[in-house]
Amino acid sequence: MLHRRIRNRSDAQDLTSETFLQVVDSSLDPRSFQEPRAFLTTVAKRILFHFQRRQALERQYLESMAALPMPCVPSVEDQALVIEAIAEIDRILHGLPLPVRTAFVYSQLDDMPHEEIAARLQVSVRTVSRYLTQALQHCMQAQLR
Repeated sequence: MLHRRIRNRSDAQDLTSETFLQVVDSSLDPRSFQEPRAFLTTVAKRILFHFQRRQALERQYLESMAALPMPCVPSVEDQALVIEAIAEIDRILHGLPLPVRTAFVYSQLDDMPHEEIAARLQVSVRTVSRYLTQALQHCMQAQLR
């Protein structure tokens, strides 16, 4: 299934290995599955979704780097570190509504004050405070998982 969707044998093998590792690392007993094939398919689809999302993030980042003048482009190593950080931030913020994620990114990465975030999102400063509280709580819960 993965090889047909990805069209890259090595990525398909990596994702198959990741699927296997997630099943082995889970606290579930594989012998208790009534539909083991359906369970594996669900796990594999989830892993494929995250893989494709990460590829899209990486592609967007690399496109933005290509638009920079040559002296401003970070080294390949720095780019890899940034891509890892972006993927981790995306993983942690996944599941939050878009306005909440946007407010959090503006606040934490762009260091915008609440008033400017409110103006950009066209919401009240109080709503921005609620968004940031929600995002911070979400991040703390993600760290506990």
